[in-house]
Amino acid sequence: QVQLVESGGGLVQAGDSLRLSCTASGHSFNNYAMGWFRQAPGKEREFVAVISSSGGKKLYADAVKGRFTIYRDNPENTVYLQMSSLKPEDTAVYYCTRDLRLVRISLSDRQDDFGSWGQGTQVTVAS
Repeated sequence: QVQLVESGGGLVQAGDSLRLSCTASGHSFNNYAMGWFRQAPGKEREFVAVISSSGGKKLYADAVKGRFTIYRDNPENTVYLQMSSLKPEDTAVYYCTRDLRLVRISLSDRQDDFGSWGQGTQVTVAS
């Protein structure tokens, strides 16, 4: 059974940086693309970033492009989200997730293409 455990969330000030981690178990981590989504209070869950299985390809939401970096350490079964220049609008619960498919022509930003979600980690950015 796939398990994803996020960590690294917290309360920070606007402009600060934070790094989220997601450690996976129960599947061949290095065979799947991994993604981050977030859900702010009263809003639907939205795409943040995704990284290919090898780490060579990445896709970001426009709202975080240039501020967030996704990367992975396959031997450690861990995917990271480095967040910089944080804004109050980045406040949300951040979820790690795994692509449902082993092979995809291009990286997906659709929530329906992902499964096996973690429990989430809260990020709060104070103004």
